[in-house]
Amino acid sequence: MLWIRRWGLTVTSLSLCVLLGLVTGLGLFTFRYAEGASYFSTDPAACMNCHVMRDHFDSWLKSSHHAHATCIDCHLPHEFVPKYIAKAENGWNHSLAFTLQNFPEPIRIHRKNSGILQDACIRCHQGLVSDLVGHGAFADDSNSCVRCHSQVGHGSTR
Repeated sequence: MLWIRRWGLTVTSLSLCVLLGLVTGLGLFTFRYAEGASYFSTDPAACMNCHVMRDHFDSWLKSSHHAHATCIDCHLPHEFVPKYIAKAENGWNHSLAFTLQNFPEPIRIHRKNSGILQDACIRCHQGLVSDLVGHGAFADDSNSCVRCHSQVGHGSTR
């Protein structure tokens, strides 16, 4: 304990430093192991880091949208700050669910992300849906684009 006094550390501050080091090390290891840096890209293959997304990726390849839109085009807001807030929220929720193995299979979209998806449909297809939007067709949650067009972004899984 002589070296603790020599550096002016107390047992409490040493414990805090060790705890902080362990948490930081574990966080960095987990980030590397989970290929965390890949989630900053726009590559749809990054979404396949989780095995449960394989069918979604394969069905997207067969869909009518694969030549025009990637995962982030439909599943994230386009504005800079909201996009990274959604990425952080989804990253946390996904990593927690996959770590604890607490998720439904097949994986399902949640209400908040469903709203992001709906906004993306309207933004990209504004010319086609402007009359519907103008007449309040999507004013509440009772109607959505994917209600009728569920196979558009993700084609058949067969």
